Amino acid sequence: MFKYVAVLILSLTFFAGNANSQSATPVNTLQVQRLAGERETMNDRSSSDPQKRFEQAGIARVIAERQAQLRLDTEKLVALTAELKQHVDQTGPNILSMDVIKKAQEIQKLAKSVQDKMKNAY
Repeated sequence: MFKYVAVLILSLTFFAGNANSQSATPVNTLQVQRLAGERETMNDRSSSDPQKRFEQAGIARVIAERQAQLRLDTEKLVALTAELKQHVDQTGPNILSMDVIKKAQEIQKLAKSVQDKMKNAY
């Protein structure tokens, strides 16, 4: 369990650095996840029970998929907030557009979804 938490923390730290630079490609993050999964699988090979190794590999795969989905959702969140900022900048001080309200609601739903996925990690 500790290994998975450590991998998750390292992945989030890696993602936070890449999110700030906006230069990360999905291929790089997927490679990191794949390498982390392979490392976990190699560490688990010391176990003599094939069923246990299979279960652990499945868990590692699910965690990697969940992490990839979180990354995609957060990238979408960044794009939506940029669009919202553009819409707000275009409107006057006394005008509130329905597009702005809808965009804000969409951002709120996506942020809640990301938050729930992070809370229910394990």
